Amino acid sequence: MKILVLNAGSSSIKYQIFNMKDSSVLTTGLLEKIGEPSSRLKYKWTNGNGEQEAVQDGHVANHNEGLKMILDITLKLGVIHELKELSGIGHRVVHGGEAFWKPTLINGKVVDVIRGMIPLAPLHNPANLMGIEVSRELCPSVPQVAVFDTAFHQTMPPYAYHYALPYNFYKELRVRRYGFHGTSHGYVAKQAARHFNRPLNSCNFITLHLGNGTSTSAIKEGKSVDTSMGMTPLEGLVMGTRSGDLDPAIPFYLARTTGKSFDEIETILNKESGLKGICGVNDMREVERLAGSGNLTAQLAIDIFSYRIKKYIGAYYAVLGRLDAIIFTGGIGENSDVIRKHACEGLEALGIEIDSKQNEPRLRALRDISTNASKIKVLVIPTNEELEIAEQTVDCIKTAEAK
Repeated sequence: MKILVLNAGSSSIKYQIFNMKDSSVLTTGLLEKIGEPSSRLKYKWTNGNGEQEAVQDGHVANHNEGLKMILDITLKLGVIHELKELSGIGHRVVHGGEAFWKPTLINGKVVDVIRGMIPLAPLHNPANLMGIEVSRELCPSVPQVAVFDTAFHQTMPPYAYHYALPYNFYKELRVRRYGFHGTSHGYVAKQAARHFNRPLNSCNFITLHLGNGTSTSAIKEGKSVDTSMGMTPLEGLVMGTRSGDLDPAIPFYLARTTGKSFDEIETILNKESGLKGICGVNDMREVERLAGSGNLTAQLAIDIFSYRIKKYIGAYYAVLGRLDAIIFTGGIGENSDVIRKHACEGLEALGIEIDSKQNEPRLRALRDISTNASKIKVLVIPTNEELEIAEQTVDCIKTAEAK
């Protein structure tokens, strides 16, 4: 059973094809700069000689041309010999609103509902929708499934997802907390439950997805009951270029004092804030390098980033009441021993204690970095959102076929 996973951006297509018999990756690639003079497709595949890699440059006018090129190359490589070898195509869709609680087999009605979510995710849903429409056109006989970043968090109770705003804003404008990174939070929670050899519905976790975008989730009995991102991905933890939590009066103050428009301020909060706003760079590796050389604003960025994580750990521990593990994932969560150390320092009274020797190595594998005395386990688990999408795609198709 072979599943193609697509993540379409406004000028990019990221893809993987999995052999679901053993969850192996048959090919993976990223096409960038669609619509620009010099587009680039970088891809890898596996054959009898091991993993191979290649790059193809040239103008790709639109997503239709881009996906055609990807499929043509995949066929030439022999990863698949014809399109009907694909058992399904799984699409990452950022925002499903309240309409989608689980992966959904795509049809015309589903496409219309996703289109209706564009006001809630104007930067992401149009591109995701473009990928869906192109792949439905090129592969009309292949079942296609939408997997939503927001779906995992639809189990939040009303008191967790409502804002203290006039209620009609929720009823008429759909203003509420939705949360994102759901496939990642769900994937690592399942991996942790398997690690403990326990049913997921018996586990309480705090999951920390730390990358250029960062979010945390409180998972009670296997379900999300709270998450740090809100109606948009701007709320919550400090991120690479996003501010995270801030006083909601600040944008009004900036508008009055700087004369900037709200569109300009929105751009600043999303693209010029976070780590980049504090110290000038948004790559945590570079931030740590600068801090190590004595750069004070880089050290401040690390301190703010870690402090915000610690605050959320404390808050979500209180929400859950009982905690089995804290899970670090994402590019920063998996690779930065500095951030993990600072985020967990001082939490010994809560039963959270990490082992410095276990924390230091960078390993692409699940590992326990807590001390033997730690009552709460601290795990590092590499995320695999593409595999999670593939697995959910298979489950969705099988459920539909069984009806």
